Amino acid sequence: MPPTPEAHETDPGPAPVPSLLCDVQALAAQPSAPAGALWRLAESGRQLDANLVHLPPDQGVDTHMEPDLDVLLLVVAGGGRLESPGGGGTVVPLAEGALCWLPHGSTRRLAAGPDGLSYVTVHRRRPGMRIKSRPPEAR
Repeated sequence: MPPTPEAHETDPGPAPVPSLLCDVQALAAQPSAPAGALWRLAESGRQLDANLVHLPPDQGVDTHMEPDLDVLLLVVAGGGRLESPGGGGTVVPLAEGALCWLPHGSTRRLAAGPDGLSYVTVHRRRPGMRIKSRPPEAR
């Protein structure tokens, strides 16, 4: 039996469509690019987070560990190194085009070389901050 017309009256809205977000090479090539995120994925309804990050020459991201998310890192300009103190002191040289997998739970540090380092990171979207009530014993 075909569904009644009322069952199809709710409009789900427009279907999502692919879109060009930015030119990462043009953003990374800015001579006075500031340190930090040059671009962030901000589209509503997304399931991913992505950033274009720039490190000036000889600067870095201190040793840290991401406990929950795997991260892909794609070098788009410059070079440097990826260090993994928790991985036996592994050092991976980074150059334009290098694609690295940073598994959750891994410890890592990034260091830019003399030309700086610009890279894109992509990972599953982090949930928004949730405000919870205090447990009774904390009140």
